[in-house]
Amino acid sequence: MATKKLNLTNIFKKIKSFENIGMRHLSFMIVMLSLGVYSFIVFRINSLIVAEPTDTQVSEKLQTVQRPKIDQASIDKINQLSDNSVEVKAIFKEARQNPFQE
Repeated sequence: MATKKLNLTNIFKKIKSFENIGMRHLSFMIVMLSLGVYSFIVFRINSLIVAEPTDTQVSEKLQTVQRPKIDQASIDKINQLSDNSVEVKAIFKEARQNPFQE
């Protein structure tokens, strides 16, 4: 086997040749890198969109939801105000009879 002597000058020459090739194709490498990152992001977003929560995760979230509670005094006040306004009563009755009519 022939042994090669490693000189710093030989190493620097080889590095310079790679640098020249790299500078010549720098724009192509940047475009390919950008395309690769963009593709990764699109595939990652697609995989996150398709993923659905398990039943246990859904039940945990439903247990943490607090239903709003309206006290009786507020209900009485709303009923009193709706009884006083004839126009509002007519709107509510009309909407209950035909909710799709404008």
